Amino acid sequence: MTDELILSRNDLDFLLFDWLNIESLNQRSHFSGQDRFDYTSVLNVYESLAKDLFAPHNKKNDSNEPSFDGEKVTVNPEVGIALRAFSDAGLMSAAFPPEWNGMSLPSTVERAGMAYLLAANTGTAGYAFLTIANANLLIAHGEQDKVSPYVNAMAEGNCFGTMCLSEPQAGSSLADIRTRAVPTADGRYRLFGNKMWISGGDHDISENILHLVLAKIPNENGQIPPGVQGISLFAVPRKVLDENGQPSERNDVVLAGINHKMGNRGTVNCVLNFGEGRFKPEGEAGALGEIIGEPGKGLAYMFHMMNEARISVGLTAAALGYTGYLHALDYAKTRLQSRPRADRNVNSPQVPIIQHADVRRMLLAQKSYASGALALCLYAARLVDDIHSVEDEKERQNINALLDLLTPVVKSWSSQWGLVANDLAIQVHGGYGYTREYNVEQFYRDNRLNPIHEGTFGIQALDLLGRKTRINDGLSVKLLDEKISETIKQALLIDKLQSHANKLDQAWKEILRVTKNLHSLEDLEVQLANAANYLEAFGHLVVGWLWLDQAITIHKTIETSSNSDFLNGKLAACDYFFGWEMPKISSWLAVLDPVETTPLNMPEQWF
Repeated sequence: MTDELILSRNDLDFLLFDWLNIESLNQRSHFSGQDRFDYTSVLNVYESLAKDLFAPHNKKNDSNEPSFDGEKVTVNPEVGIALRAFSDAGLMSAAFPPEWNGMSLPSTVERAGMAYLLAANTGTAGYAFLTIANANLLIAHGEQDKVSPYVNAMAEGNCFGTMCLSEPQAGSSLADIRTRAVPTADGRYRLFGNKMWISGGDHDISENILHLVLAKIPNENGQIPPGVQGISLFAVPRKVLDENGQPSERNDVVLAGINHKMGNRGTVNCVLNFGEGRFKPEGEAGALGEIIGEPGKGLAYMFHMMNEARISVGLTAAALGYTGYLHALDYAKTRLQSRPRADRNVNSPQVPIIQHADVRRMLLAQKSYASGALALCLYAARLVDDIHSVEDEKERQNINALLDLLTPVVKSWSSQWGLVANDLAIQVHGGYGYTREYNVEQFYRDNRLNPIHEGTFGIQALDLLGRKTRINDGLSVKLLDEKISETIKQALLIDKLQSHANKLDQAWKEILRVTKNLHSLEDLEVQLANAANYLEAFGHLVVGWLWLDQAITIHKTIETSSNSDFLNGKLAACDYFFGWEMPKISSWLAVLDPVETTPLNMPEQWF
């Protein structure tokens, strides 16, 4: 896979430097001393790694998934080689603060770089983004002397991280987890239980693995407290650290088996058993772990990693949608088939399929979804940078509220429509598209996991409508309204964007009206019955807003740009989104006002 088929550097540079104005961050103390040259240089490293070390074994990861012989998990050796190079380049800790041996690289730049790796090989890149998120949680909520051995080892590529939430009987219902953490005399805990769907849960890539585990501390009667209030967070290493902070004795964490997935096969996914007694660290059964933060606040701490992972899942979906689009575009330019409708002479030469109207429609749809999703993810990363660097506390709280609102959209819209882009990439390839000789069928299978990862589409929809649009008296929605209104105001000053601005204004007012009506319903089941449609409409509106915002930037620079073909292509994608996608919002809202209740009311025996 060539670098031209992995991701568009033109688009990344536009999004980062022209639209999001990343260079302005160096005016804040948190990012002082950094400049565009630094950011470009780092992106060059990500791009080179993606092309030279990640992409070459992507298909091997798919055809030779990790294996388990009953004792250990073995992954393709190229995975470890790529991740070692990634760590040695300082990229595992690139966004860590200096006091944690990091470069304080803006999250926006780091996410843009990670998009290269995710597009090139999502299976291998998955180990890195899980580890980075794990370390970020430890930095934010752990005691430095307790967690620094792990964070330092992660930065060096000697330890990788996981998140252990779900259990076989609980799934997404974390209130029902049963894993228990029994306190010991020295202040540590021994954990007993089972965790399911653990990505990166066991492998031979690194010397150690740190599991961040949700568990409940039994009460004085030895009972597991019900609900989420009793959940605490524990750092449980595969190998217990000795007095020098080095991995030593094997902990009581064992692999029960590997889950065999339809895609993203390069990232091992497994069932882990804690405390089954196969290993007895320090002479006793039970996986030794340290509590992170305060007892009972584990779920709140874990949301730090979960929300970062949700943005990463959205970014993964965007990257896979984007590389699929680039592959389809390359194929459409070279695949000869049929002739224009105006020339049916069978003796005339066939034309590249990109000249056919329906193929152009599919390519333009992919472009609008993939580039739109990438913009959405990087906009969220820019909000993260603002949270870390603005000095005014109220402003920081407002930015955090806006990011909180957009997080389920970033995760779900990108994974929903990045997958549609991959589906269209297969369609452009025709019969070749679903054969393994072409990459696009793997991109689709890899991406199909993302609508489920880190909370399904339906769960994100319930979160958006049932919580995020309501908390703090609707503050987040009010903040988003200010942003959208400002974009509409600017777009109305540009003749070619006035129609789009009016469509956005009308659709947004309709969503606000429907939101208010839904919130006023007393029956919670009815209120949330069609939340998935609400998320579809809300997500399309947000992406339409970001497309229009980019178009404003383009119109300010296109006349003096030497890259007019690229910029005109983005304007065409914006036009497509407003012409073909924004009208879908009204149909999604149609079953919300009034609420269409057939799925809710249908008796179970009728199915």
